[in-house]
Amino acid sequence: MDTIASFFSFITTPVSWVIVQFHTVYGAIFGPDTGWAWGLSIVSLVVLIRICLIPLFVKQIKSTRNMQVLQPKMKAIQERYKNDKQRQSEEMMKLYKETGTNPLSSCLPILAQSPFFFALYHVLSSIASGKTIGVINQSLLDSARQAHIFGAPLAAKFTDSADKVASLDATQISVRVVTAIMIVLMSASQFYTQRQLMTKNVDLTVKTPYMQQQKMLMYIFPVIFMVMGINFPVGVLVYWLTTNVWTMGQQMYVINQNPTPGSKAQDQYLQRLLKGITTHNEVRSKRRRNIVSAIVAKGPDRNDNERKFINSLSKSGLVAQADGTVIKGEALPEGESHATKRQQPKRQPKSKRHTGGGQQPASKTSGTKPSTDAADAADAADAAPKTSLQKNDEPKDSQPKQPPRKNGSGGARAKAGARKGQQRPKHPTKK
Repeated sequence: MDTIASFFSFITTPVSWVIVQFHTVYGAIFGPDTGWAWGLSIVSLVVLIRICLIPLFVKQIKSTRNMQVLQPKMKAIQERYKNDKQRQSEEMMKLYKETGTNPLSSCLPILAQSPFFFALYHVLSSIASGKTIGVINQSLLDSARQAHIFGAPLAAKFTDSADKVASLDATQISVRVVTAIMIVLMSASQFYTQRQLMTKNVDLTVKTPYMQQQKMLMYIFPVIFMVMGINFPVGVLVYWLTTNVWTMGQQMYVINQNPTPGSKAQDQYLQRLLKGITTHNEVRSKRRRNIVSAIVAKGPDRNDNERKFINSLSKSGLVAQADGTVIKGEALPEGESHATKRQQPKRQPKSKRHTGGGQQPASKTSGTKPSTDAADAADAADAAPKTSLQKNDEPKDSQPKQPPRKNGSGGARAKAGARKGQQRPKHPTKK
């Protein structure tokens, strides 16, 4: 960790300068040697960095949503070119270029704040070792070494020995208790942030490997932070805990105000929007009008949440317009919508299909009754002799006898059960 932190030593001077400026402000309020002055200086550093990273956070949200939408297409490309990795990579890059998606955008906030994190770690490690660094001179170094947060020195670690902790005017038990609580809070906030993203702001209708990967990270990341946290100074734990809390709050705001289409959060947001519209019979804010306009413009491509929203407006007697406003219309009964279903033609009976699609219209003549081909066909069917499978009750003598037919050999026709056609001649030895 010290080797990685020294790699970012070029940024330690700006980081230390920012901390000193905030310490000057908070030191005038709480005292220069207090843990509140130095702790709030670190918290303010986090807030300043995260405000500067808001544009990257917006790109991260867009990239994450685009990746979710592209997962089915990406899976299809992988299945199609599973034996050609080069072609698979080319098609993936082509898909990213067409949709304007950058897979690395989801990691930009973490990558951007990593130098500040390691620079702060380097600054606090130097304070724990009693070395001046950046703009922190000897007087500021002595003040920072005296600062305690809930009884734990700013530069102490969970793994520090009792002698090293005693040199910072603290006890090992107090340091381990404070660091353990902060590590648990840091891991719990990381888990809640990821769980909130997976349960509320993900389109549940799309089942892709990306979702399974995110579920795994939801459990892996907290464990990683818990293991690494025992090697972080108290000041770094304050930094990382503040970062997690900021991320959690920022994500809650995005989920509530701009949820992912098709997600549970979108359903909850549209329900709140529907309640406001039906209460005032209008869409009050411009941002909400833009959302309604986007839903109307989708037409048949709306998801289940958006169709439910439009149908609920119709049941309330309101109709959404293309510009995002609503007008009063006819309220529809329960279970109906403005979309009319296409009527299917009735299926004709089998007899009508065989006779050419049903009866033909009768031609009217004066003084005569109309006749149809179907009636003639029925009369002809009645006149035809019917075949019966039942046994005839008449005696055999009353039935006219037919003269016997001669077969090819000149003999009488064989009785029932005998072989038909030309009989095979008997062997001359058999009589």
